[in-house]
Amino acid sequence: MVTDKISLKIRQGFILVFVLLVALPILFYSIGKAYYTTLVDATEKNLETHLYSLISEVDITDEGIIMPSSILTPELNSLNSDTYAMIYRGSEAIWHSESAVNVNFVPDYIEPQAGDADYRQVTYNNTVYWQLSLTVILGNIDKNEQTQFILLKRNDALVKLMDGFKQTLMDWMFIMGIAIAGLIAIGFIWSARPLQRLDKEIKAIESGDIQQIKGLYPVELQTIKADLNLLLESQQRQKERYRASLSDLAHALKTPLAVLKSSPLANDADAQEQLNRINVMIEHQLKRAASGASDTWKKQTPIKPVLDSILNAMSKVYRDKDIIFNVIGNDQAYFLGDQTDLMELLGNLVDNACKACRSQVSIDIQQKNKLIISIHDDGPGVPEDKRETLLTRGTRLDTYENGHGVGMAIVSDLVTSYHGLLTIDRSNILGGAHFILEFNYNAKK
Repeated sequence: MVTDKISLKIRQGFILVFVLLVALPILFYSIGKAYYTTLVDATEKNLETHLYSLISEVDITDEGIIMPSSILTPELNSLNSDTYAMIYRGSEAIWHSESAVNVNFVPDYIEPQAGDADYRQVTYNNTVYWQLSLTVILGNIDKNEQTQFILLKRNDALVKLMDGFKQTLMDWMFIMGIAIAGLIAIGFIWSARPLQRLDKEIKAIESGDIQQIKGLYPVELQTIKADLNLLLESQQRQKERYRASLSDLAHALKTPLAVLKSSPLANDADAQEQLNRINVMIEHQLKRAASGASDTWKKQTPIKPVLDSILNAMSKVYRDKDIIFNVIGNDQAYFLGDQTDLMELLGNLVDNACKACRSQVSIDIQQKNKLIISIHDDGPGVPEDKRETLLTRGTRLDTYENGHGVGMAIVSDLVTSYHGLLTIDRSNILGGAHFILEFNYNAKK
């Protein structure tokens, strides 16, 4: 649960970074577009200022319009300027600024209504300009004439400004992106720390080092902490009740069984067998009640030490058979559960394999996302039509010399309690029985 929350935080962080990677370019484009529009509007205002300055300097004489040799606008007096001014009478050019001396094109003649300005983007000789035109009537009472003022500014100047702005904007966007990414990383690390501490405490509970979650956590995790502690307390109380009940039951049954086994009735072989069966079944039911099915928190139990202990005992019990045990697979594999339950599982399966085998038993342990334990023997195997009944309590195959037929039922119940899978097949290695235990730990770790 806590690991899932950490994973969710990571996904949220990645989504936020992705949004930033999309948002920053969109923001860059939008700001650039807005700035270019501002430049175009500022150019229009600038040309209007030059236009009205020109109009104010016009002198009307009998010979016509006369302009001073040096006008007030510096940009129009420089040969290297990117701004030009021209005055037309009809289609005839009657004046141009000093900056337009080397200009080798004739602007399109536009004749708007007198007093109306026209501002547009035009192209002359493959060069883009912003053009402002205004038609005015100049003169006095005795003489007046309609004159058109045309001012142009090269778009290159705007592009140059735009490029400089884009570079500056890109630099700041890059800095801002790094800063935001850093803040996101710091925020994620800071917000994930309580989750990591909670996850660490839960693992400590699983390993049996602590019994409750005691750390200080933000308000968002206080409910989870309280619920987990409540669950742990409930489990502990339940286990205590189990222990008390089991202790009372064992004590209550111990004396009657002892009396029956020592009575004259127990001298009968059938009666003795039934008493032994009752004893074994009681032990099984008590073990089932205290098995891993009631354990919410399961420990990682190393398999190798338990298996070594079982094989050591089996080699002594079946000394006459001189069984060859072959163990292969992952020495670091673990069983996510109680050691006693693991001992019960492997003990019954290995014991059955030893009973049925001729001389060889092989145990293969593999663990990645799944724990798979395979037990092979070179005995007669389990007939396909009897594999299901073998797991039924009280069933015993003829290949087994002794036992009450509850061992495989115990194994089946324990596997079910741990949400595992028990499969019986024919061994393609030794030719006898093949028992397969599978536990899927991928969703738990």
